[in-house]
Amino acid sequence: MFKSLIGRSVIVTGGSKGIGGGISRGFGAAGSRVLVVSRNLAEAEAVAEDIRAAGGTASGFAADVSTLDGNRGMVDRAVELYGGLDILCANAGIYPAAMIEDMTVEEFDRVMNTNLRSTFLSTAAAVKAMKARGRGRIIITSSTTGPVTGYPGWAHYGASKAGQLGFMRTAAIELARYGITVNAVIPGAIMTDGLAGLPEEFLGRITAAVPLKRFGKVEEIANGALFLASDEAAYVTGHALSIDGGMTLPEFEMALDESASLT
Repeated sequence: MFKSLIGRSVIVTGGSKGIGGGISRGFGAAGSRVLVVSRNLAEAEAVAEDIRAAGGTASGFAADVSTLDGNRGMVDRAVELYGGLDILCANAGIYPAAMIEDMTVEEFDRVMNTNLRSTFLSTAAAVKAMKARGRGRIIITSSTTGPVTGYPGWAHYGASKAGQLGFMRTAAIELARYGITVNAVIPGAIMTDGLAGLPEEFLGRITAAVPLKRFGKVEEIANGALFLASDEAAYVTGHALSIDGGMTLPEFEMALDESASLT
């Protein structure tokens, strides 16, 4: 299914950890040539080495994608290494918690800059290189929090993630004329290294709220990104693909009770 991704040039921002690491490795396994971007070069290069050890092509690159220079630098590096740019996975994001009454302007701006501003800047930086190819794929990592749900302490995070989808819809219209599609994946409860060490009781409460009764895997988010980047998805643009095990479906918690019925 993903044979069209063989040899494609891919940038993954925030590509060294969690979902980003899964996306980087997924494209590497599909035969794409991956530039793993992180603020930390050693962490980016570690994921790139994993891809190379598995027989793929990858390189690490350090950049602050909340800045214009950082985004221009990573695109220039992808073009230098791989002769162009076909796919951008705008995945970089942070999720610190702060209640609204305690949140500082600096905390709010840091989340918006890292999550939303970077989506705009990386997309803008990628367009020229993609236009030269006559095609392109941009995949944004959003979240259920913000676009669909809310959670105390994540007002800034939710706003940034909802903003990404607003940006996506207009970007999809503007860039369609160049053969560039713009889509998003919306992860639900995904098991990452950051969650693995949390108490079992806490993790169990989350699992209980998911109809499929388990956490998702980073590989499952990667598979969604791979599809949206493939030729099979050439007629899909402006779409947000939920990968959440049905987490956002229940109207009430009791809908997940097997004994619940209206009859």
